[in-house]
This record gives sequence, C-alpha cells and structure tokens, in this order.
Amino acid sequence: MTDLFENQRAMRRHRQAALQRGVVAILDVGTSKIACFVLRFDGVANAPPGEEIGCMAGQSRFRVAGVATTRSRGVRFGEIDRMEETERAIRTAVQAAQKMAGLRVDHVIACFSGARPRSYGLSGSARLEGEAVTEQDIARVLAACDVPDYGEGRHVIHALPVNFTLDHRSGLSDPRGQTGKTLSVDMHMLTIDVPAVENLLHCIQRCDLELAGVVSSAYVAGLSALVEDEQELGAACIDLGAGTTSVSIFMRKHLIYADSIRMGGAHITSDIALGLQVSQEMAERIKALYGGIEATSMDDRHMIDIGGDTGDWEHDRRQVSRSELIGIMRPRVEEILEEVRASLDAAGFEHLPSQRIVLTGGSSEIPGLDQLAARILGGRVRMGRPLRVQGLPQLATGPGFSAAVGLCLNAVCPQDECWDFESPADRHGGRTLRRAIKWFRENW
Repeated sequence: MTDLFENQRAMRRHRQAALQRGVVAILDVGTSKIACFVLRFDGVANAPPGEEIGCMAGQSRFRVAGVATTRSRGVRFGEIDRMEETERAIRTAVQAAQKMAGLRVDHVIACFSGARPRSYGLSGSARLEGEAVTEQDIARVLAACDVPDYGEGRHVIHALPVNFTLDHRSGLSDPRGQTGKTLSVDMHMLTIDVPAVENLLHCIQRCDLELAGVVSSAYVAGLSALVEDEQELGAACIDLGAGTTSVSIFMRKHLIYADSIRMGGAHITSDIALGLQVSQEMAERIKALYGGIEATSMDDRHMIDIGGDTGDWEHDRRQVSRSELIGIMRPRVEEILEEVRASLDAAGFEHLPSQRIVLTGGSSEIPGLDQLAARILGGRVRMGRPLRVQGLPQLATGPGFSAAVGLCLNAVCPQDECWDFESPADRHGGRTLRRAIKWFRENW
C-alpha cells in the first residue's frame, strides 16, 4: 500500500505542477470516442503550503480552451486492447485540442470505464493526540482502516473518506479543528485491474505527456450528471457508453459505490448489424436515426430503407419496419438494464432514502429508454446531461460528454483521498464489504 500511495501522491504532484502552470488536459478514453479538453485556469499560483489540493483548486476559475474528439480505435470494453492504435488516437485528440486552445499541455488527467471496478467499505478509529482534530489525527485514523485482501493484480484508484465520527457526533465531512477524544472514519475504496492502468500510462507516456491522475468514469459521470440535491440525498448515475455501462451511487456528495457492466451501445449496434445483415456503420446510422424501445401501431407502417453496396440490387434496396428494428434493440437494452438492477441490488440501493436514478452517456439518448428503465429499475428515472462549464462548445454538451465534463470538475477541485494525508503506517486486514452503504442505511 505504501508504494501505491506514493504513486498516487506523485500524480497529485504532477497535477499541482499543471495547476501552477495554468493549463492541463483531461482525456476521456472511451470505446467509441476519445475526448480531450484543454483547461485554462488562474488563481492557484500563490497557494499556501498544504492547501494546494483542496482549498485553492476549489477557488480557481477555469474555462475550456480547447476541445477535440476522435474515433476511438484499439479500445474494447473501456480498456485498451491495441496499444499502437490507441496511442495514435490519443495523440490525434490531444494535438487537435492543443491547436484549438493555442496552448501546449504537458500533463494529462485521464478517465476510463472498464477494468472491472470493485467497491469496498472500510472503517477505522483512533484516539486523538490533542484536544482538537489535526491533519495528523486524520492521517492516523485513515491508516487504522483495515484494508481487505483485494487480490493480486488490482490497483486502488480511489480511497475516499465518506464520513467522520467524532465521539458520538456522526455525519462530519471535515472534522479538522473540532474537539473530542475519539475519531472514526468510514471510507470507500475502489479497485481496478492493474493492466488497464499500466496500458493507459504507457500510451500517454509515448505521447510525450505526464499522467497527472487516473479517475473512474463512473465517478466523474456522476459528478457531472447529478444535481446537488441528488448527490446529497442519494442517487444512482447510470452512464451508458458504447462498450460499458457504468454504475455509481452518491450519498452526502460522496461516491459510495461504483461498478461497470461490460455491455453498452456498441452491443446494440452489433445486434442490429447481425439482425438486418448490414455493416456496423450502417447499423449505427440506423440506430441513431430510427432506433427506439417502445413500439406503437404506427411503427409497423414506418418503413426504413436499408441501403448497401454489395452489387445485388434486390439486397441493396431492402426495407424493414421500425417495429422490426425495435424488436432487435429492446432485448439487448433489457439485458443491460437487468444487469444494472443486479448491481444496484448488490449495493443495497433500495435502502437509501432517495432512490433517484439518472441516465446519461451517449447510448442513453435512445427514445423510450427512460420509461423502460423506470419499469425495470424502479424509482424515479430522468435523463441527465453534463453541467455547463465556461468555454464548453455546444457540441460537447450532450450526455455522451458527462464523464469528460465531470473529469474537468474533478481535476480542478478533487475531493480529499487517503493519499492526500501523510499516513504514519499502512495496515492490512479484512473487513466486510459495503461498509459505507451499511453506515448510510443505519445512520441516515
């Protein structure tokens, strides 16, 4: 754990160097597209020692100076599958965003959706050394958390304190300066597969860039698509991408659970291509123009021309009804939503006081998806779009950019994580899963 935390701290130092320079790039590595935003900001050059990560980053004003997207090649299920093709795509996106911004970037903060994320709930307790809570007390109580055996080949991508308890006062987000005797913490830890991070790091370094942070797409999509009340009262964000569907649950403005399902919009496109015997490009076009989930009597008479270039006139001039297209799409969408429901059930989502569900991501724009999701998932379902940030072009305001916009917000004002505090020691042990969910269920 010590080496792991040092790696995370090194990336935080790279991020702070980018803040001092006033420019940083964020990179959303997806299955269908790679998006790069160049951020320009001010107000962090004179940050007091020890306040660079949280305080001054939150006060800084930033704007999006450059935006570029390119077709993602070499990424499968949200993970890098072919290194050279992914490297070329990253280089293309970064260079185009730099050209638009008129700035050169040296540091990149990246997010991706695959790598089989797994959530753990940890807790720890420690006696205060003085009367008031200090940074050292927080470091000691975080080090007192028993880390479960999450297995070889896994990497801790997030370790977020979600609740502090000082004596019998619970629900504290920042206990520093308050008086008491015993400090306890509940922490959410998220792990992913190590090769996914190493491959991403390798691609970015070959593009002559420094990796200044790695973030889960499920986390940042929720930051962008959920409004403040939803993050506070409890809500789930379902980010339907091309290769994966990410699930995140927020409570009291903290991420308390994240998961990823290895199905998305690309699987719906493949089903259309197989069912209608057309190319992937044609299937994607048909899905975008005529796709849907709920069939009506009108759809039987709504005929869709299916072109082709096989040279067979009869084959190239075929027509199918929209109801037939819906019949191909709906089973796959139902399968994805059933997997999402299983993930929410495993997290104990039904025990949260507010059971709002927000759908976002490029594949969430399929007509009728929200009604079907409400029936399968229960609760109140709405469609979510990313928050507006200064300088964001209209092209990047759709739900397909929720993770990228959320990464901008996280890059400028990240939440405190375990490695932001100098831990005196790291301990290992076993604790039950989903402790954060358990705490919210018992104490809210």
